[in-house]
Amino acid sequence: MSNDTRKCAAKTRGKPFQPGNPGKPPGTRHRATRAVLELLDGEADALTRKAVEMALDGDTTALRLCLERLAPPAKDKPIAVSLPPLAGAEDASKAMAAVVDAMASGKITPSEAAAVAGVVETYRRTVETCDIERRLAALETKGA
Repeated sequence: MSNDTRKCAAKTRGKPFQPGNPGKPPGTRHRATRAVLELLDGEADALTRKAVEMALDGDTTALRLCLERLAPPAKDKPIAVSLPPLAGAEDASKAMAAVVDAMASGKITPSEAAAVAGVVETYRRTVETCDIERRLAALETKGA
């Protein structure tokens, strides 16, 4: 029986590297989602009004739902940390020291410090790359 199963599976598999099922077109909604939207069609205003009324009456679940819809949580926010002016690669070490100091004093969180440190590091690498390119061009003109 196991030999028959293997033979059938090998025959029906298809060619190697053959594309699979492409799926539904982008933007196509699931059948259940379409059914719910059809049921709620035209009732959105009444449902919203009822949710707001329940929230105003003290229903905490309705209040949370309304607040999440009205003011969704911010994904990113500005980080207030004072950095020295960045003019070269040497200033990047001063900026990193300022970031570490701000994190150690509790002005910014460790994840915020990591984000700012990433920006400073990218700046340092950019300055370094420009410096290497300038030096290489000088060597090429000197050698030619």
